[in-house]
Amino acid sequence: MAKVTGIGGVFLRARNPVRLAGWYREHLGVPMNDHGAVTFHWEAAETTTFALFAQDTDYFGEPGQRAMLNLRVDDLAALLGRLRERGVEVLPQTEDSEFGRFGWVVDPEGNRVELWEPAPGM
Repeated sequence: MAKVTGIGGVFLRARNPVRLAGWYREHLGVPMNDHGAVTFHWEAAETTTFALFAQDTDYFGEPGQRAMLNLRVDDLAALLGRLRERGVEVLPQTEDSEFGRFGWVVDPEGNRVELWEPAPGM
């Protein structure tokens, strides 16, 4: 039987795609190309999660946000500190779990973005 084998992409609507691509490039180090896209080539040990949430979840931030990016990072504390210094909206809470450490920022178009430092072995 044919089946899904992984996440092929995450796509966001943007009021100003060029500006938003620049923000992700400058602040999060996402190597966006001139067309506002990047393809990551994962190592065998890395994973991508696809999960569904209830319509009324507040996990994504504002009720109108229909999707949320979760970006793997190598040093959550250092990245959040640098983003705060640059004036990026960093949410005050972080979360530690069996999966690793989580923190959140808000991009210039109001999208909550989850930053994830995976636990060892994830």
